[in-house]
Amino acid sequence: MKISILGAGAFGTALGGILASKGYDIDYYDPKLQREVLSSNLESAKYIILAMPSESLPFLLPHLPLYKPIIVATKGILSDKYLKPFRNYMVMSGPGFADDIKSGKQIILTATDSVIDELFETDSLKFDHTEDRLGVLMCGALKNVYAIFAGYLHLERETSDWLNYIKTATMEIKEILLANGADPNTVNLACGIPDLKLTCGYPSRNYEYGDILRANPGYLPEKTVEGLSTIKRIRQNEILLPDKLQLLPEILKLVKNKE
Repeated sequence: MKISILGAGAFGTALGGILASKGYDIDYYDPKLQREVLSSNLESAKYIILAMPSESLPFLLPHLPLYKPIIVATKGILSDKYLKPFRNYMVMSGPGFADDIKSGKQIILTATDSVIDELFETDSLKFDHTEDRLGVLMCGALKNVYAIFAGYLHLERETSDWLNYIKTATMEIKEILLANGADPNTVNLACGIPDLKLTCGYPSRNYEYGDILRANPGYLPEKTVEGLSTIKRIRQNEILLPDKLQLLPEILKLVKNKE
């Protein structure tokens, strides 16, 4: 069986390594360089896995065949706006850095379809489940935004300030999911609180960006910081924001004009 992975970065190759170890035929594609030829090249793929930066998604999806099953492994997709034409799409997300997956660390992710279990489950990688695709997408995007502010505040893991921050951020994410028609209980799965906790600290790139920003307000990251792309889409009103949020308005002020 051939599986195509769009995005050959750290996370894409980590997932590809699992699939290759199970005997699947893996093709990697660079969405930026090969966009125009993707449709014809993907004809023979049984599944297509999205593992590229979320900012590439709007430009990439028009070149993908609508009838192919798609597994969204990209974190940072704020809504299902661009995925709605693809009825047969699945989502996987949760607290797993690429290096952790490659090293065989015990990890639990969230999956929206049993196909994901069949493809990726190993002795070290397991899944919890929900049919709430939108909620999983939103959790994977919003936790990056809150991680930036955790870094800016220089919160250290497991301290009382950090735990209180996680509690407040969790409540806000639940409210945002509810306001946008997703299931707020999805926050309780691996894609929610556990991933938020993992991202609100080193070696998270979003946390690191916030930490550097505190000392250097003009800092512009060289590598992709997914939280910045998410903030940009929040400003563009891609999702509805409920009233009386505490943290998110402060985050939007902090990174104004930096995304």
